Amino acid sequence: MGNTVFGYTEGQIAQFGLTFGVGAFILYMLFIVFNLARESKAGKFGTFVLFLVLSFGMLGFLAKNLIQWVLGI
Repeated sequence: MGNTVFGYTEGQIAQFGLTFGVGAFILYMLFIVFNLARESKAGKFGTFVLFLVLSFGMLGFLAKNLIQWVLGI
Protein backbone atom coordinates (compact mmCIF):
# COMPACT_ATOMS: atom_id res chain seq x y z
CA MET A 1 0.00 0.00 0.00
CA GLY A 2 1.35 3.45 -0.89
CA ASN A 3 1.33 6.63 1.11
CA THR A 4 -2.37 6.90 1.83
CA VAL A 5 -4.47 7.99 4.76
CA PHE A 6 -7.90 6.34 4.94
CA GLY A 7 -7.50 5.44 1.27
CA TYR A 8 -6.77 8.97 0.08
CA THR A 9 -3.48 10.24 -1.27
CA GLU A 10 -1.74 13.32 0.09
CA GLY A 11 -2.72 15.28 -3.02
CA GLN A 12 -6.40 14.39 -2.62
CA ILE A 13 -6.37 15.42 1.05
CA ALA A 14 -4.64 18.71 0.19
CA GLN A 15 -7.17 19.45 -2.57
CA PHE A 16 -10.07 18.69 -0.21
CA GLY A 17 -8.59 20.96 2.47
CA LEU A 18 -7.98 23.75 -0.01
CA THR A 19 -11.46 23.57 -1.47
CA PHE A 20 -13.53 23.17 1.67
CA GLY A 21 -11.18 24.72 4.23
CA VAL A 22 -10.72 27.93 2.28
CA GLY A 23 -14.41 27.90 1.35
CA ALA A 24 -15.35 27.78 5.03
CA PHE A 25 -12.83 30.53 5.77
CA ILE A 26 -14.39 32.70 3.03
CA LEU A 27 -17.86 32.22 4.53
CA TYR A 28 -16.50 33.19 7.94
CA MET A 29 -14.88 36.32 6.47
CA LEU A 30 -18.18 37.27 4.81
CA PHE A 31 -19.86 36.94 8.21
CA ILE A 32 -17.20 39.26 9.69
CA VAL A 33 -17.79 41.86 6.94
CA PHE A 34 -21.56 41.65 7.50
CA ASN A 35 -21.09 42.03 11.25
CA LEU A 36 -18.78 45.01 10.70
CA ALA A 37 -21.35 46.69 8.45
CA ARG A 38 -24.14 46.06 10.94
CA GLU A 39 -22.23 47.32 14.00
CA SER A 40 -21.01 50.44 12.21
CA LYS A 41 -24.54 51.20 10.95
CA ALA A 42 -23.13 51.59 7.43
CA GLY A 43 -26.49 51.64 5.65
CA LYS A 44 -27.25 49.93 2.36
CA PHE A 45 -24.66 51.72 0.25
CA GLY A 46 -21.97 51.47 2.92
CA THR A 47 -22.64 47.76 3.32
CA PHE A 48 -22.37 47.33 -0.44
CA VAL A 49 -19.03 49.15 -0.51
CA LEU A 50 -17.70 47.10 2.42
CA PHE A 51 -18.64 43.85 0.74
CA LEU A 52 -17.25 44.99 -2.61
CA VAL A 53 -13.90 46.17 -1.30
CA LEU A 54 -13.28 43.63 1.45
CA SER A 55 -14.50 40.66 -0.60
CA PHE A 56 -12.63 41.45 -3.83
CA GLY A 57 -9.81 38.97 -3.11
CA MET A 58 -12.29 36.22 -2.32
CA LEU A 59 -13.93 36.74 -5.70
CA GLY A 60 -10.57 36.10 -7.36
CA PHE A 61 -10.19 32.78 -5.54
CA LEU A 62 -13.72 31.72 -6.46
CA ALA A 63 -13.22 32.81 -10.08
CA LYS A 64 -10.02 30.73 -10.28
CA ASN A 65 -11.89 27.62 -9.10
CA LEU A 66 -14.77 28.29 -11.50
CA ILE A 67 -12.40 28.71 -14.46
CA GLN A 68 -10.55 25.50 -13.53
CA TRP A 69 -13.85 23.64 -13.30
CA VAL A 70 -15.10 24.97 -16.67
CA LEU A 71 -11.82 24.16 -18.45
CA GLY A 72 -11.49 20.80 -16.70
CA ILE A 73 -8.03 21.55 -15.34
